Amino acid sequence: MSNTTTAEKLADLRARLEIAKDPGSERARKKRDDEGRTTPRQRIDSLLDAGSFVEIGALGRTPEEADAPYSDGVVTGYGRIEGRPVAIYAHDKTVYGGSVGQTFGRKVSEVMDMAIRIGCPVIGIQDSGGARIQDAVTSLAMYSEIARRQLPLSGRSPQISIMLGKSAGGAVYAPVTTDFVIGVEGETEMYVTGPAVIKEVTGEQITSADLGGAVQQMQNGNISYLASSEEEALATVKDLLDFLPLTCNDPAPVFRAPTDEQIAYEESLNTFMPDDTNQGYDMHDLLSKLFDDDNLLEIQAEFAPNLITTFARVDGKTVGVVANQPMDKAGCIDADAADKGARFIRICDAYNIPIIFIVDTPGYLPGVDQEKAGLIHRGAKLAFAVVEATVPKISLIVRKAYGGAYAVMGSKNLTGDLNFAWPTAQIAVMGSAAAVVMIQGKQLEAAPPEQRDYMKKLFMDFYDENMTSPYVAAERGYIDAMIEPAQTRLILRQAIRQLESKSVQDLGKKHTIMPM
Repeated sequence: MSNTTTAEKLADLRARLEIAKDPGSERARKKRDDEGRTTPRQRIDSLLDAGSFVEIGALGRTPEEADAPYSDGVVTGYGRIEGRPVAIYAHDKTVYGGSVGQTFGRKVSEVMDMAIRIGCPVIGIQDSGGARIQDAVTSLAMYSEIARRQLPLSGRSPQISIMLGKSAGGAVYAPVTTDFVIGVEGETEMYVTGPAVIKEVTGEQITSADLGGAVQQMQNGNISYLASSEEEALATVKDLLDFLPLTCNDPAPVFRAPTDEQIAYEESLNTFMPDDTNQGYDMHDLLSKLFDDDNLLEIQAEFAPNLITTFARVDGKTVGVVANQPMDKAGCIDADAADKGARFIRICDAYNIPIIFIVDTPGYLPGVDQEKAGLIHRGAKLAFAVVEATVPKISLIVRKAYGGAYAVMGSKNLTGDLNFAWPTAQIAVMGSAAAVVMIQGKQLEAAPPEQRDYMKKLFMDFYDENMTSPYVAAERGYIDAMIEPAQTRLILRQAIRQLESKSVQDLGKKHTIMPM
């Protein structure tokens, strides 16, 4: 029976919208509830400012299918986080398994188009079975529509993916193309093809958790931040947005910071560095002392931990920090670390975030496995990203800075703007232990065995005094200033202020060609 009165039409609208709030089948909803999982709208409400969500496409559904459920497997709309606009979508696993169909694709494309027009971050809450098999080529076309919109957004507005369930096939390609991927331990699973398909095609047997669980995918380099719970994952998105601008043309949020007088002289930094140049220390302990506070947000902490990439604040403003970690591989840069550093640098550069390098590295990691892993081109990628970045680049050498690893950690010859060094710094082509083999190897072999240790120490002491001394680099202009560690916080702040108006014009061309 058709509705004829306004009251009946209003009642019909309300009834439809009520159904659309949770449109999955009773069986699917019960399974979700029994597993203790939240609904897409609950996830969105937990993330956005209260009352700010404006949904679009709530009544959208598969065309020419009379009993098709509302939403088509995705909730889409706009809202605000800390008063700033965002576009958002969340998969609904209770409708078609959250798989992508025609209406689904159009809804997500619509919010992405809006984000492109108005300039705001896009947040995707992922929980999808991938392509909708029954929709055949239409589903693939919709994936392509979504992927096509990621390019104009890339480097213009932040794109963040939160993986809150199992995602397969096309449902993993889109997230890893975004700037940041947040996973949840014990919840997130990501793979191109699931265990059942792999077993059928290759005969290999593996559990879905071992194949694509959050911990495994963090180790694979596909996850930016590993949260312990859904609540932590959503909170991390808010923390992350606090460090990022709405677009590359906007400033990032500025927070209250201590005064110059309060940070002018940090006495504890003068005694931080161990006297033994080979003694390890945790770089995190140093980083917590160098910036406005210990509110650092580390990206890819469990992937290539020998290189730390983290957001921090200097003078209340966002900076990106790239630091060697002496506690892992002695701070050497390996192929994974080079990839990690290059990508983080490009993110910072895209959003006009200054980069600070904290240097303590004996070089690129040697070894047959590293050569097989492509250290040559992957290491070159890091150097390429450093040179390509036009944001302010500041380097602080606190201890070892050897070989090519010294160069890529913001050195002046690789376009670093300001280079500082503590008196504990050691700058050379290689360390004394390697140099004695390269330079004095034959002489040591020819010497009587009882004299070798003495001769080796004599050479190493001479090398450290004359070849690795930071004053050699300072005398030649490769270091702008030798500084007392206690002065570091103020000097970093002054350097950021000095470089605020930096402007670089590249040669006219279409685009660069990054190493493989």
